[in-house]
Amino acid sequence: MSSTSPLSVTTSKATASGTALIRSAADVSDLVNSGTARSRHAKMIVVIALGGIFLDAYDLSSLAYGLPDITAQFGLSSTMAGTVTASISVGSLLGALVGGWLVDRIGRYRVFMANMLFFVVTALVCAVAQDVWTLIGARFVMGIGVGMDIPVAIAFLAEFSRLRGKGSKGSRTAAWSPAWYTATSGCYLVIMVLYFLLPHAQLGWLWRFTVGFGAIPALLVLVLRRRYMNESPTWAAEQGDLEGAARILRASYGVDARVADDARVPAARPHRPGLASYARLFTPPYRTRTLQSVAVGIAETFGYNAVAFGLPIIIATLMTQGPLTTIASSFALNLVFALTGGLLGIRWASTRGAWPMMSLGFAIQLVAITALACIGRPSGTAVVTAGILMLGAFMFAQGFGPGAHIMSYASLGFPTSMRGVSIGFNQAVLRLGSTLTLFFFPVLSSGLGTGVYWVILAAPVLGLTALLVKRWEPIGFDADAEERARREAAG
Repeated sequence: MSSTSPLSVTTSKATASGTALIRSAADVSDLVNSGTARSRHAKMIVVIALGGIFLDAYDLSSLAYGLPDITAQFGLSSTMAGTVTASISVGSLLGALVGGWLVDRIGRYRVFMANMLFFVVTALVCAVAQDVWTLIGARFVMGIGVGMDIPVAIAFLAEFSRLRGKGSKGSRTAAWSPAWYTATSGCYLVIMVLYFLLPHAQLGWLWRFTVGFGAIPALLVLVLRRRYMNESPTWAAEQGDLEGAARILRASYGVDARVADDARVPAARPHRPGLASYARLFTPPYRTRTLQSVAVGIAETFGYNAVAFGLPIIIATLMTQGPLTTIASSFALNLVFALTGGLLGIRWASTRGAWPMMSLGFAIQLVAITALACIGRPSGTAVVTAGILMLGAFMFAQGFGPGAHIMSYASLGFPTSMRGVSIGFNQAVLRLGSTLTLFFFPVLSSGLGTGVYWVILAAPVLGLTALLVKRWEPIGFDADAEERARREAAG
């Protein structure tokens, strides 16, 4: 469906003469989608949104290496160790549901500004926790912040980007993947630096410094948000606030946007969505998109949490490597393989699309996990190297494939009016899967040994099946134009 309307033609001509005349919410959407409205300020908003994703990933990864020390310090069983790792995911499940709803109800900006305090306070509480329940509680509250942040960050990436071409919605939503792997790589870099700086007798405290360090970038992002962030102009226009949308376009895009005298301003403020708005996800044409985005998301999340989050367990326990090799390998796999794959995911998003990249990614992961299962517990340098390279192949495929594009499926097939709930619902279901994975993976890896690879194999199989059932391409699709057309057809 074409995203061009008669109003957008008028707006484009007005822009060429120096002033963009806004007559409806469609004009605001067309200005952003066309790429006419661009500025360094708007790009800074995109960078800050990615900064939120960076913090989400850092906080989720910061306990990955320290779990054995936490287990020893607090005398935890494998079940309690799973509770520690899963607590942040449980919190993020709740945060995603509430945050997704709030993003559509009260706006992107307010949610974006409020949730950063979660990261600062909880990171410090985790660092000084004297008992396991304080640690679990702080990680749970931290998870609420993580869950709230992802719907609003992805909404900003989609709504401050053009529809197609360089800097498109597809490219920028895919950018969450390299931002995530930059954070996980940074986390392992912090761990490596602290490993050499701390006296050997104090290495058991390494996890505390790593978690607490997360408060520093959180404060930086909070300061930048206060200076640069603005509301999404398309959301403001959808609420009937054309004057507000025009102000945002002038402030964030440098466009001389003005509301035309003959603008179609709604007589009453549109009804703000309640929690029942989640039911809309299961009405045509969104039902199929919702189910497919959840299916590929569960597959991606299960695989990521089992392999990427579980890297220290896999390398140290299943591959029987020492602490330094575990840290260095985890850092290299995230930086060299996953981050490189994520950057390619951005580059290929607009030209190759999400569906082909996700399908290829899941296929590579299928081969990599099968190879690891066949290798089992490696012996000898050559076999260990082969096993680590298979982990690298999994991470590379994750970066450009499912890791990059699950957000495209969760956000770009849905209009501005329901983008928050679509991402929030998707993330809530994914966090449930993540919670189960984080809880059971330490238990399964301990009980099954290398046989756990055959369980992980279910992830790429599910992902490929969900994609092959229906070939749906979200990149380049204008969901707002589709919604306008449906409204006009309904009268």
